[in-house]
Amino acid sequence: MIRLSVSEAGKFFGVEQKTIRRAIKDGLLRYVVVRGRYRITFESLLSWSQKRPKIKNKLTQNGLGQYVDKWKITNRLYSPNPEKLKDDDDTKNVR
Repeated sequence: MIRLSVSEAGKFFGVEQKTIRRAIKDGLLRYVVVRGRYRITFESLLSWSQKRPKIKNKLTQNGLGQYVDKWKITNRLYSPNPEKLKDDDDTKNVR
């Protein structure tokens, strides 16, 4: 089970810490307290963010989502779909 602190969750989802704390106060997130600090379950954070369009957009623009395009695999050896890479290479070679 993955648990994030309030600050980690804020950075990950591209929102301020007070937004996360407000969701905790409203009972929208599941958490445990470890050494006096909130540890929020990733699953509850994800479902909470997907139910709210503003939070979902912030995740895409300011949070982790802004890096997704940079993570695309282009190496044939590690690509989950080698056929897709093959099609892309064929179109590049045609002039």
